[in-house]
Amino acid sequence: MKLGHNFLFSPHRKFFPTTTTSYVCLSGQPETERVKLAESLQLETLKILEWPSVCTQLSAFTSTSMGLKAAQSASIPLGRSPSESRRLLAQTSAAVAIPRSLDFSGIEDVSPIVDESVAGRMLSIGELCSVRRTLRSARSLFEQLQEISSHNNSRCSPLLEILQKCDFLVELEKKIEFCVDCSFSNIRDQASEELEIIRSERKTNMENLELLLKQISARIFQAGGIDRPLVTKRRSRMCVGVRTSHRSLLPHGVILDSSSSGATYFMEPREAVDLNNMEVRLSNAEKMEEQIILSLLSAEIAESSRQINYLLDRVLELDLVFTKAAHARWIDGVCPNFTSESFQNSEPNSLLVDIDGMQHPLLLESSLRKPSGLSISRSSRSSDQETDIRIPSREAGALSFPVPVDMKIGNGVKVVVISGPNTGGKTASMKTLGLASVMSKAGMYLPARNYPQVPWFDLVLADIGDQQSLEQSLSTFSGHISRICKILKVASERSLVLLDEIGCGTDPSEGVALSASILQYLKDRVNLAVVTTHYADLTRLKENDARFENAAMEFSLESLQPTYQILWGSMGESNALNIAKTIGFDEEIIEQAKSWVKKLTPEKMQKLNSLLYQSLAEERNKLKTQAERALSLHSDILKLYYEIHDEADDLDKREADLKAKETQHSQQELEVVKAEIDTLLHEFEEQMRSTDPIEFNVILKKAESAIGSIVQAHQPSFDVPVDITASRLRIPQIGEKVIIKGLGNRLATVVEAPSDDNTVLVQYGKIKVRLDINNIDSPADGGDAVASALRSVRQGQPKKRLKNLKNLSETMKNEEASYGAVVQTSKNTVDLRGMRVEEATMHVNMAINGRGANSVLFIIHGMGSGVLKEHVLELLDRHPLIAKFEQESPTNYGCTVAYIK
Repeated sequence: MKLGHNFLFSPHRKFFPTTTTSYVCLSGQPETERVKLAESLQLETLKILEWPSVCTQLSAFTSTSMGLKAAQSASIPLGRSPSESRRLLAQTSAAVAIPRSLDFSGIEDVSPIVDESVAGRMLSIGELCSVRRTLRSARSLFEQLQEISSHNNSRCSPLLEILQKCDFLVELEKKIEFCVDCSFSNIRDQASEELEIIRSERKTNMENLELLLKQISARIFQAGGIDRPLVTKRRSRMCVGVRTSHRSLLPHGVILDSSSSGATYFMEPREAVDLNNMEVRLSNAEKMEEQIILSLLSAEIAESSRQINYLLDRVLELDLVFTKAAHARWIDGVCPNFTSESFQNSEPNSLLVDIDGMQHPLLLESSLRKPSGLSISRSSRSSDQETDIRIPSREAGALSFPVPVDMKIGNGVKVVVISGPNTGGKTASMKTLGLASVMSKAGMYLPARNYPQVPWFDLVLADIGDQQSLEQSLSTFSGHISRICKILKVASERSLVLLDEIGCGTDPSEGVALSASILQYLKDRVNLAVVTTHYADLTRLKENDARFENAAMEFSLESLQPTYQILWGSMGESNALNIAKTIGFDEEIIEQAKSWVKKLTPEKMQKLNSLLYQSLAEERNKLKTQAERALSLHSDILKLYYEIHDEADDLDKREADLKAKETQHSQQELEVVKAEIDTLLHEFEEQMRSTDPIEFNVILKKAESAIGSIVQAHQPSFDVPVDITASRLRIPQIGEKVIIKGLGNRLATVVEAPSDDNTVLVQYGKIKVRLDINNIDSPADGGDAVASALRSVRQGQPKKRLKNLKNLSETMKNEEASYGAVVQTSKNTVDLRGMRVEEATMHVNMAINGRGANSVLFIIHGMGSGVLKEHVLELLDRHPLIAKFEQESPTNYGCTVAYIK
């Protein structure tokens, strides 16, 4: 669902107040661009601090699908102001203090259902029941809180405020319950007076119909027309079973269906027609009334959409509050306090950040019992079961992993420089501080001891890790500097800035200078900046400005391992020489290394830089010579490449010209052949009109010889199977054996000469079907098209067959779409007998729309008075999907065959 909290963090929502935060403008950027940049940097920082992983850890404690989705997508709300974050912490504290959990069962994310109703769609019975269950469960949550509040007023008030202003839509819930029976998923009779009347009439009518059919079926049984009385329903109409041989027992009865063996007919007696018609009308009226009721309830939900969505947001907020409370018990966390601004200004010797024994929650997870059993069903656990997951109290040194870290930053300090050896925990400690700030803003407890105190930061901005990007052509140093530049643009006086290995990846002297300048800039513009470095010069900034503070990661010389403890006010050392001496290096090597350290003092650096520059100049000259040689070689290769490329382009052009010439020649030859044949046919028709019939044979032979000469003259060098294509125009004769392509090349007999629409009636066994002439073939070679066409002249159709010969190529290209074998089956038949005109119209339209392209539909309308038949023919004549239709024939009596486009 779309989370609607006004303070909810999401990628598309501004989660910091733009009116109270001042941004640094280095390049005159518009305010909106700085806001977008701040959002982007904050999102990236949250990923760097692994906030999504912490939210995933929270997801194991959610009780609703909405809460689970919000936690897994890292959409846990962050306070946009100190007062809002304090309110979130107060809610979490109230949930922690409650002796038992709330029951969230029945809560569903019905926001998609509400959106569907607003869009005007009619909701189903199941969707209406989901809305009713959610409304009832939300009201139950409020009643549970009221009951708990009656025993302890002060603790529950922050939680009651969440649902205090919600409209639980009790009237809508009762209305859905009154109209819909969710246990059986149907609409109650009492939903409307009209529905109650219709169902009552339908019940009476059905009782009369069943009684009548039972009596008729008993008479049939007594007359030997069936093995046992049988009353059933076929095609939505009640009927009785009767043997085929005893069909006469039901005179004027309508056959609705037959058994698979064909031995039994299911017939509707004439006496039951009116009652069946009444049943159909009442059934349709009942469905219509039910749709009206569902539409009215859907409209009610659409009108209440704003209240329902607001209620869902408040239920989600309550679920997340209890999720954070369960997480706090799991980590045995403590509630943090925000350092007030007045306190910072009035107490210079106080601490800005005061956290004892802070542990990273993700590192802490491995030492705690897994919370997998607390997901969703956690609401059914008792308070005793929940306290079982708590770890022992956080005494000093209680846990060896992760190592608890103390964070002590004095009031007035703006920049903290952390130094020390690699793998000593500098970056992990800095990320833990940033994560503690974000967790506090979200109203979460911290895995620490005593009473942790942190400032409220509007933005937490971090540059941690390698920002190298091959896609953006950024080196490691360029990536860091680019991100730091963006951070400086959006950082405010209430921001926390975390910079890892500042100034690394470039010349040490320039890196130190740039880093010192950045820190001097930050001290006047942010609330707090914490940086890690290996540059000893940065630790000397404290000597001239009290707003700088140093810290070092402790390293044990006895174990040669880091202790991961922060020594506030100290400067870190690499301890490389001491470690080497402890390991057992030769004393001479150690002494020589110490002498090198003395040489690399600042007063010797200028001479060292001069030697370094001379060496780099010599190397540059060598590289320049190699580059010139490479450039010359590259030029020769390009010259050769373009020569070959020009030759290839010329070959392609010549090939295209040759193809175009051949195509033009073929078209010209085709036009010549068409002109010769047209002239020959015109002369042939003139001779046929003016010549005596006795001389027809002579004229035909001359025409055959002339056409043969034209074909022979323009025939290609390779053999073309003209006899196969021409045989398609062969006219089948009555009694002739032909092959039906659509029936697996079965042999059938022609029983009727071809009609004007190029169809022929053939018989296969007892089945007579009408096929397109293109779907049959002669079992033997059919000769050429010319002889076939000329024979048709002798049969009394000279002009028509000559026209077919004239359009030989067009006939072969524009063959009609085949309808296949026109055989009646149950799937392509619609029976309209016994229906009224309106009902028949609906069934015919449904049947036509349900058939595929190039298919046939058998419409049984019977004889009767002919009204239904005339209506069906009129409907087919104007229907856009009907290509043609055939009226009833001796083989299809009382039935019309429609051909669908």
